[in-house]
Amino acid sequence: MNLEVTQDTFALARAFVIARGSRTAAHVVTVKLTDGAFSGWGECLPYARYDESLDSVMQKIEALDDIKDRRALQERMPAGAARNAVDCALWDLEAKRAGKRVWDLIGMAVPGPEITAYSLSLESPEVMREQAAKNAFRPLLKIKLGTPDDMPRLEAVRAGAPDTRIIVDANEGWSAEVYADLAPHLQKLGVALVEQPLPAGQDDALLGLPRPVPICADESCHDRASLPDLRGKYDMINIKLDKTGGLTEALELKSAAMAEGFGIMIGCMVSTSLSMAPATLLAQGADFVDLDAPMLLAEDRETPLVYDARGVHPPNEELWG
Repeated sequence: MNLEVTQDTFALARAFVIARGSRTAAHVVTVKLTDGAFSGWGECLPYARYDESLDSVMQKIEALDDIKDRRALQERMPAGAARNAVDCALWDLEAKRAGKRVWDLIGMAVPGPEITAYSLSLESPEVMREQAAKNAFRPLLKIKLGTPDDMPRLEAVRAGAPDTRIIVDANEGWSAEVYADLAPHLQKLGVALVEQPLPAGQDDALLGLPRPVPICADESCHDRASLPDLRGKYDMINIKLDKTGGLTEALELKSAAMAEGFGIMIGCMVSTSLSMAPATLLAQGADFVDLDAPMLLAEDRETPLVYDARGVHPPNEELWG
């Protein structure tokens, strides 16, 4: 098996800002696995929040030798971006060898389009209102908060898009006191979901607090090992391939979480259609889907995903799977 690992950069259409900072490009790691006859592709986005960098992820992948199959990979690499790229490349390769689509290998029905959230960058209330109005035709908007001026921003977005469902992502930026104060206002403004209001590791404060709006674990949920600590704090979990370490664990996490009564959100990092492609399979039947990253790019893979009024469509075989 021949392994190729590269760093690739894709420009964003405009700077994207969250409480932790801003970016103007997606810097991803691309994996290509070739067995002589077929090639499988995967992509990941290293995330500094999880102590990952482009160099550290590439080193982990390049250190692999004798890559046999996905199950062995789960034992050899921990959950995270590096394993995600390799795992998804192995799925792609397996499908091509079998002459089938990945969903056939999984045993799931042929996937269809799913409505995805569209994310608004963290800006001044005035700019966010303009952006909300420009995108008010979309059925679901996601806004990044986690600052001292959150309510004016939320009110501005609601004014700009009065009929659109809204997801709020606090990016670990609130305290329990701030959340308790904001919760009734979030409900009044028709917020459908709040992602990660408190920092991971400090979210025990959510135990016993009222949840008039469902709360979704993001940074607090990585793989199945995360689930026991989420009970009583969260209503939903946000599954991202770069956290689970690939589609293999993500499928298991989704099944286990649903069995425990958690709602499901499928999310993403700011990356290309190659990263989104496996996640479109996970998105089938999810409560919320947030796979809009390619919509934020100025440039994408040669055969990008299709986005239209019905949502994000599964990949064609030229892209992945």
